[in-house]
Amino acid sequence: MDRWFLIAATALAAVGGITGMWTVHKGTRSRWTVIWMIAAFAAQMGFLYYRGQARGACPLVGISEIMAFLSWSLTLFYLAVGPTYRLSLLGVFTAPLVTIFQILALLPGVWDTNPMRVPATDPWRETHAAMSVLSYGALALAAVAGVMFLVLDRQLKDHHLQSGLFRNLPPVRELLKSMVRLLWIGLALLSVGVVAGFMMPRQGGTAHLVAACVVWIGYGLLLGVRQVRGLTGRKTAVVAVVLFVGSLSVFALV
Repeated sequence: MDRWFLIAATALAAVGGITGMWTVHKGTRSRWTVIWMIAAFAAQMGFLYYRGQARGACPLVGISEIMAFLSWSLTLFYLAVGPTYRLSLLGVFTAPLVTIFQILALLPGVWDTNPMRVPATDPWRETHAAMSVLSYGALALAAVAGVMFLVLDRQLKDHHLQSGLFRNLPPVRELLKSMVRLLWIGLALLSVGVVAGFMMPRQGGTAHLVAACVVWIGYGLLLGVRQVRGLTGRKTAVVAVVLFVGSLSVFALV
């Protein structure tokens, strides 16, 4: 049952991305992407519920569940930020990323066909895992906003002012504000995850915690330098994208 929910969520996100790109290609704006992503979010919730019942805990065992949880977190932040700040086109960039993450989660050899119940675990460990992956949803969406910013910046420099994509992109200032806000939210959530990681009992295998600390330092430096010395929007966007892509290596240590 849980696999069918994730397959449905993947199909819905893919449809949302395709319809969104089609409307942008025609030079129009559509609310259908948001609707498709709401439906995908509901299917993701169904997956997390059934897999959580099978695990008897937060479903964050192995790469497959982590990628599915990350997709849910990314969709959650998109639904919270996109419509609220009139960044409807954000879904056109977010939906393909959600689709890719969930396809990876469903791949043979990655997907766990027989999830076993998790033995009683320490609350700090659960908090560390859940808050860390949740933070990646905000940081992933910040990277998506960064890509949108760079696309808009390039189109402005190349004077492609009549394209359907340019006409539908939100103002540069709104993109930058949303990106920075998401970076702060992601850093705050990751801070909670790192603190919980230090509080949980450890029996070796601290590589993932060290990696999480490195990621935290990277984002902290980005926001600290921007706050104290100032950074251009383009540099902020580039570093946000590079940091997120590089931070995905943390999942290899899970």
